[in-house]
Amino acid sequence: MSKRVLVPSVIGLVTLGALAAGGYAMASTDTEPTVENGSAGYVAPSRKSEGKLSFTADVSDDSGVREVRVVAWPASSELDPTEAEMRYVDKAECRDTSDGTSRCAYTLKVTRQDAADLAEGAWYVSVLVTAEDGDTTFVPRAATFDVTR
Repeated sequence: MSKRVLVPSVIGLVTLGALAAGGYAMASTDTEPTVENGSAGYVAPSRKSEGKLSFTADVSDDSGVREVRVVAWPASSELDPTEAEMRYVDKAECRDTSDGTSRCAYTLKVTRQDAADLAEGAWYVSVLVTAEDGDTTFVPRAATFDVTR
């Protein structure tokens, strides 16, 4: 093989390899989903209306948000749900606010009978986010709130 053919071939292979490596690096910069601005609250039921437990958060991922699962639990119970257990709890309702970001809200109605069975004191909200690309983020204590009578 002549040098005139060999040198351009080697340069072409090196350039192709660099482009492929750069493309791989760009493709592997996916970010994990994030949960920000999480807040939770509890409103006790009255004689006239039901109470509610609510949670809202801004959830983001570069591929978009597929689902957000939420569970509230009393700190006194030492329940401490795991990521695997979160796959079986309620889903929050999410609406897109911008490209890759959603505002997610979860509301649970609480009757007077339900409220009588709730443990007083601090409660935690655990969240499992699943992005469109399958990435997940588990936040064991995304928010706290107090249950009072």
